[in-house]
Amino acid sequence: MTSRSPRPRSERQRLECVVTSVVEKRLGALPVAAEFLRRLDVAGIVDGLCPSAASAHLTHGQVIEALVANRLTSPMPLLRVGDWARVWAVEEVFGIEPALLNDDRLARALDAIAPRLEQLAGTVGAPAIAEFGIDVSRLHWDMTSMSVHGAYVEEDQDDQFPVIKYGHPKDRRTDLKQIQAGIAASGDGGIPVHARVFDGGAAEVRQVVGAMKDLRKLAGGQDFLMVADAKLVSYANIAALLEAGVPFIAPVPAAQVEDGVYAALDREQAVVVDWVPQRDAGKDPAEREVYRVLEDVHTLAGPRKRDPVPTLRRILVHSTANATGQQAARAKRLAKAAEELDKLARAAGGRHYKTAEKIAAKRRVTACLRWHVHQDDVGIPSLEWGFDQDVLDAEAKADGRYVLITPLPAGQADPAQVLIQYKGQGAVERRYADFKGPLAVTPVFVQHNRRAAALIQVICLALLVFCLIERQVRRALGPEQTMAGLYPDNRRVRPTGRMILYHRGELNLRIGNVTDPPTVQITRGVQLHLLELLGIEVTQTRWPHT
Repeated sequence: MTSRSPRPRSERQRLECVVTSVVEKRLGALPVAAEFLRRLDVAGIVDGLCPSAASAHLTHGQVIEALVANRLTSPMPLLRVGDWARVWAVEEVFGIEPALLNDDRLARALDAIAPRLEQLAGTVGAPAIAEFGIDVSRLHWDMTSMSVHGAYVEEDQDDQFPVIKYGHPKDRRTDLKQIQAGIAASGDGGIPVHARVFDGGAAEVRQVVGAMKDLRKLAGGQDFLMVADAKLVSYANIAALLEAGVPFIAPVPAAQVEDGVYAALDREQAVVVDWVPQRDAGKDPAEREVYRVLEDVHTLAGPRKRDPVPTLRRILVHSTANATGQQAARAKRLAKAAEELDKLARAAGGRHYKTAEKIAAKRRVTACLRWHVHQDDVGIPSLEWGFDQDVLDAEAKADGRYVLITPLPAGQADPAQVLIQYKGQGAVERRYADFKGPLAVTPVFVQHNRRAAALIQVICLALLVFCLIERQVRRALGPEQTMAGLYPDNRRVRPTGRMILYHRGELNLRIGNVTDPPTVQITRGVQLHLLELLGIEVTQTRWPHT
């Protein structure tokens, strides 16, 4: 047998060899995440609080940054984060080998930060305020719950960390245990500058004073206004806030508004507020929501007779949109009740409703319902019913009305300004939508309650970065804060964090051989525009903080 020398490869074969050596990875928002994490010094803060062993291939700070980046790009259970890192350009951007991001290493990082969650939240919030110039003169506080699938036996959980237990879930899943988070968002851009994780059974009303203390520390001695929901309004909370000298705005729970307050109001004396909600900005003036305000005083009695009785300003608000919604809801409720009552009246005396007791047990109970069961000479029952118009009229007078209380001096904020500042509370509520939406806080696939708390705190860090990205783009756009290209119809809109990350998510990194440097595949103009607005340079292959 004679040996043959290798046939020389044709030019086409050589080109095919080069082409097959080219690899593409998803780049998406990784460079943006890396830049914002660098500016916040997340890895440095985590490593300062939770040093890793000298022999560790990755520090805890590097792992936490990778977890934050995962939530911002393609949220995965811990078991799948390594797979995400292989498909995405994690090694090129963060300098982390995908194989090192296994679920065991991620869990150890969560275990490491779990005892330091409060310090971590406070320490990251301060550089965010300083680095990005966030105005924290008004902070909005609110809590939300995350339902968790799994047994999570309370006796098996570590009581040094927030315990997963039954509570009052926002999603009405009373069959599931939960864990909770509280977020303080700035009036400036709705930035979540502070977050804490709480027990699933922690009462919201009891967390206000702790939140106030956290926010005072975060503000660094600067005066701030605390805005919250009706859970703030308890005697203990109000007394503590007044003693600390922290001004606040909160709505009074409906049950605490005295009967007849709304009925006695003269709508003609109310002042129309010169303010248009963002959602109504493009509407005809006749179709916009209108707010009116009146002012009087509100007193709050303590549980003991000797407790001092604080007197606060009470702002009575009327919203046309709220009134319309409440009227529609009442009409729907009454129509459904009338249908059921008519059906019951026709069935009275029949096989299923032979007695007055059975009819009474079936009636629909409402404050305005008036009913009576008659019996004829042989004991056959019949039902007469109707709605009390006086009760309905009293309910209608309260439509669209709610009450705000505040200790702010009138010279510092008139009634209209109090309302406008309170309306910023929607910012923190929208952040919970981001928290549970694109950042996918649930489902939580972790074994221990300490890791669940740590993972939620990590997702709060991701929410902080998410919101800073949104704020950066809007501020770079100028006063109008709108741009085209985010939607197929090319209309001008305010960019949201969700849309920014969506368009950034389509970027790929083309990785060649040693003579062919990596290139970013930019396919649409909006991608380049967003990069320019964010001030991110993606022509390099290894980003500065790695």
